[in-house]
Amino acid sequence: AADLWSVYSKPVPANSSELWTLFLQCSCVTAVIGGLFYNWMFASLEYSWPVSIAMAISFSLLLLLTLFLVHPARCVFSIIMPTLGTKQGRKLLLSTCTMIVVVNIIPNIMSNIKTILQVIKCICKNSSESLLNSTALLEKASWEFGDAIQENVHDINIFRPMNGHFQFSLLKNSSLINQQMNLAGEKIVKDFLAVEVLVKDSVRVGNKLVAGFSMLYLCFESTWYLKNYLTNLRFDNFYITKKLERLAADRKAAHLLVGPSKNLIRPTGLKLSREEVMLCLMQAMLLSVALMLMLVVVAMDHFAFSMADTAVRKASQFSMVPVSLSIKYSARIGILPFLLKILQLPHEDLPLQNFERSYHHYLIFSSAHCSISPPTPPNPSVLLVVGLLFCILYATVFLQTYARRLCRKIAGSFFESWEEERALHLYKKLSRKHKEE
Repeated sequence: AADLWSVYSKPVPANSSELWTLFLQCSCVTAVIGGLFYNWMFASLEYSWPVSIAMAISFSLLLLLTLFLVHPARCVFSIIMPTLGTKQGRKLLLSTCTMIVVVNIIPNIMSNIKTILQVIKCICKNSSESLLNSTALLEKASWEFGDAIQENVHDINIFRPMNGHFQFSLLKNSSLINQQMNLAGEKIVKDFLAVEVLVKDSVRVGNKLVAGFSMLYLCFESTWYLKNYLTNLRFDNFYITKKLERLAADRKAAHLLVGPSKNLIRPTGLKLSREEVMLCLMQAMLLSVALMLMLVVVAMDHFAFSMADTAVRKASQFSMVPVSLSIKYSARIGILPFLLKILQLPHEDLPLQNFERSYHHYLIFSSAHCSISPPTPPNPSVLLVVGLLFCILYATVFLQTYARRLCRKIAGSFFESWEEERALHLYKKLSRKHKEE
């Protein structure tokens, strides 16, 4: 592995064997990166497979030529790998989490809300139809009651009304009401679908922009690190490296590196400075805010499923409501009752035929003929993937310091002569500080 890394980090291969070794290394790296790039374009960013394949092939060929021919480009590319464990890598992982939520969890929420709307529509339609059908009960009662009145009056043979029936016209408008309800339901569904499509498209476009910007900034940050490393001797130069230890030993100044130091740390050690610890805690708090937002979306998914499942079960358990209409009619007729009262003569009212009947009807709120899609439960695999990604995100918060140290080691292996200059600069700085003390 050390020999392979030596060939990979050399500015110019020493012979044809190293040249072919370097070409095979660059080919393997570009093949792996090209496959990951295709999977990222197709599965995460949801580009079509022809576009993803074309972009992956073009990117792989360009990367192969760049790595094979340009020595600083190999260094920048190698620095990108540990940089994925820093802030920019977290942005890419957050972008992936957002896309997973948008593609899987949000449509599930929308589907359960649609189920709830279908239940409400079914209840409204069946209850309105049942209520409109109840007018037939009133019409039947009115006609029978009118017939009884006409029959009583006909038996007395004093006068006869033209028509003793009530007229109902509500049943004629039942189809119009059903039509209006269907139109209203279709409009709600169309508006709901439009909002769903708008939200999904907006988040997808935003996620693609964030992902593209993060990749560009990732390359820029690696290039910026290498540029500062090669131009500024003080940049990221506070590590006790082997070159610094060898230099101090050769000049018999090993005491400069002995004892605790607030500013010097070993690149292979686990010690974190106070500034590094505070930075990790601050970024962990920001990541917790993003996690809370994701948990809110997941909780909404479970809540929507619970509401949809409850609505479907309760709708199927609705019982029919009985409606009773009772009519009790009693009439008597008297012959000149006021005259008999004046003369104080006994009188009796002649009883007519009584009318007493009950009519029954049932109001129905749900029906088996309603087209209600079953509620969709949350996908546990999606929650598992999101949980694992956030575990990686929290790990990168505390590993980013070591990733930056690895960037320093990679740059030093690519430019060994410049690393000696940096070690000499740090040694002079420590010597000057020791003399002042």
